[in-house]
Amino acid sequence: MRYSIDNWDHLFKVDPAKEISDEDLDAICESGTDAVVVGGTDDVTLDGVLDLLSRIRQHTVPCILEVSNLESITPGFDFYFIPMVMNSTEKKWMMDIHHAAIKEYRDSIDWDKTLVEGYCIMNEDAKAFKKTKSEMPDSEDVAAYAYMAEHIYHFPVFYMEYSGEYGDPELVKTVKEQLTDTKLIYGGGIENNFKAREMKENADTIVVGNLIYSDINKALKTVKAVKEME
Repeated sequence: MRYSIDNWDHLFKVDPAKEISDEDLDAICESGTDAVVVGGTDDVTLDGVLDLLSRIRQHTVPCILEVSNLESITPGFDFYFIPMVMNSTEKKWMMDIHHAAIKEYRDSIDWDKTLVEGYCIMNEDAKAFKKTKSEMPDSEDVAAYAYMAEHIYHFPVFYMEYSGEYGDPELVKTVKEQLTDTKLIYGGGIENNFKAREMKENADTIVVGNLIYSDINKALKTVKAVKEME
């Protein structure tokens, strides 16, 4: 049976290439968030991933690896997120890297722990946008990508990634209207409780990342902010 994300409201994302104190990481893990995602764009190494994994594993919160390269994949995580960048202009970010991964890891993949994401990067200045040679979509494009994610690819998740920039709540609402079974995850620019709640109005799940490193106390408060909306 595949893992259900139906009840996820809030995720923290920590970057293996960034320093985080034990105190801050412990606070994140004990905050009441639904899971902690380990993932980044640049300088993601196996050593960095293993360091975070060993520290998060001291807590009971689910731990997820968002795979960004084959070299940093390791057993031990509860779940694995596999991004497929739908607005990339290069086929490799929707097909080739995943093909290589299947050739190497097919016999060891636990599909009950693996979740494929239809990924749409919405910030032209983001490292991930440039690395994947993505093309900036307009609102109709994004809505169409979301529709494709559900009806063509049957992805369990469509992820709107703004990478540090706060997105358009109305566009998030429009995207959500395209989805029935596919869950909508929003990440980017959530700097306070208001923005957390505003995006959670339409997204199934919000992701808080950069705020962890700029203001840990504000980051922690976003958990309660969205949980109180239930």
